[in-house]
This record gives sequence, structure tokens and C-alpha cells, in this order.
Amino acid sequence: MDYLADLLAGRLPQLPASLAQGTRLSLLGEGLLAIEPAAPAFDVLISSGIHGNETAPVELMAKLLQALLDGQLRAQARLLFAFGNPEAMRRNERYLDDDLNRLFGKPSSVTGQGPAACRARELEGVCRDFFAGSADRWKLHYDLHTAIRGSRIEKFAIYPYPHEQAFDATEIARLGACGIEAVLLQSAASPTFSYYTRRHCGAHGFTLELGKARPFGQNACVNLDRLEAELRRLIQGQRLDHFGADGQPALFKVAREVVKHSDAFALHLEDAVENFTELAPGYVLAEDGDYRFVVEEQGARIVFPNRKVKNGLRAGLLVVPAALP
Repeated sequence: MDYLADLLAGRLPQLPASLAQGTRLSLLGEGLLAIEPAAPAFDVLISSGIHGNETAPVELMAKLLQALLDGQLRAQARLLFAFGNPEAMRRNERYLDDDLNRLFGKPSSVTGQGPAACRARELEGVCRDFFAGSADRWKLHYDLHTAIRGSRIEKFAIYPYPHEQAFDATEIARLGACGIEAVLLQSAASPTFSYYTRRHCGAHGFTLELGKARPFGQNACVNLDRLEAELRRLIQGQRLDHFGADGQPALFKVAREVVKHSDAFALHLEDAVENFTELAPGYVLAEDGDYRFVVEEQGARIVFPNRKVKNGLRAGLLVVPAALP
């Protein structure tokens, strides 16, 4: 049995009802598999493929899942593996009708009833039900991605806005143990998967960006060894909460969002500009009709610039160095 091959071929995987020592398997939808030991230490959701052309995380997640199914890895945590957008994965497309990672937590009156919106509702429901069974256990969600473009900081994470809670220094250090070099501290709600699980499921949710998007089988240059090692520890119920000072990620905060309001929008960056490229104060980053977006902040860097987003969506983030409060 090859779970990823079956998924990419559109075949229903032939799964056993349980693994060793009574660990239960439940197929909760296409690309959605729960693995539940009898006495879990904590609960972990690992997701990838929310954007179908971001294949390195999909391959890593499939490797871990296959090791569990083959008996080479034993689950001591309660697990949910979520391959977010199987049809986009099959076509090697970022998304089909709409960007799935801009649809979470929004009502259908806003998102419509297209395939991506329906998949977002399905993922929300599965995650709510999964984490509802967590009781008081610690809950973690790593949503694994790669970026459209290269990055001056290859591996970084997005820390969704925690509202009344503080940014968690232990979880930031855990990201460092995963090989994450920088963390963006968000200051507002967002329609992403990791924000949804943090806000509505009580999980420590993070988006992890792990290099540049490449087709399946072309990810040998992406080194995810530290992330894989940490995920294996977590899967086996080994949760570390103390980390050395070495490898602490650099911290940034979102200063402002660049929003595309109309078809007149112009982003004054070359398409090859990398994430975390620094921009000088006074630089006219974007124009939209009479509106001009001028960089004012010292040390500002651009992240996720994308002139091709739909009107009303974010076309980039301007970030600056930060420290924990």
C-alpha cells in the first residue's frame, strides 16, 4: 500500500482498521486520516497540500504517514493527517477555482459554494471534531507550505494572531528546533488554516514555509531533516518544552499589509524579488489608482508579494524586526 500514490491517483486507500496495540485508523474524507492510540499523550494535526503545487511538505508528510502504516513508526500522540487540496495536487496547481488558504472562517455568503469553499468547510468540520476529542490535552497544528518565490530566509513560520493570549516563547523555540529560522508575529485575524485551528479549535497553530515550491520528485535540495526529526518525536509522544539558546528564530512583526483594491493595482517589484528583501524608507511599493503605498518603516522587508491576487486580497506583507512583549 502506498497512501500518497493512491491519493494522487484518486483511489480509495485500502487501510487496516487498526495498527499495533489497538491504535485506530479512521478515514475522515479524501486525504484526511486520523490515527488514534488508546492513551494519547497529546493531539497533533499535520497538514500540507493546501496549495497543490507545494510538494516538499506533501512528500514529507506522506513519508511519516507511510512509516506509521508500515509499522516502522509507532504513534503515541493522537494524529490527524490532512492533505488539503488533493485535486490541485494531482494537477500540480496552486489552486483551482480559489485560494483555499484565504477561505477559512468565512461564511458561505462571502466564499460562495465553489470546490475550494466547500473543501474549506469540510476541513473546518473535521478539525473541529478532531480537536473536540482532545479534552485538556496539548494541541498542535503545523500547516506545511512552500513559497511561490525564493526567500532570503529559507524556512520561516507565521504565528497567527493569538488575540488575548501572549505569543508563546516555548512554541517559538520548538519552531527553532524544527529548523525554522524566522517567525512572523501577526497582529490581526486572517483567513488561513492555521489561524482557524488556533482561534476555533484551541490548537497551537502555525504556518510553516519550507523553501520554494517545486514539482513532485524535485525536492532533493530542500533539507527538512530537523523538521522531520521533531515531527517523529512528537508522533511518538515525546514533547520537549526546553530548548537551548542556539537556533532561536529571528522575530518579525507585520507592520502593514499591501492590499490590491482594483484592477489598476501596480506592485513595483520584479517578479524574481525574494521574500525578506529589504526595502528602503521612501520606496513606492505599490499604487492603486490615486493611492500610493510608500515604505516608511526602518528595516522593512517584503514577504509574499503577489500582484496576481484577486481584488480585495493581500498582495504582500511589509514586516519589521520584533521582540516578544
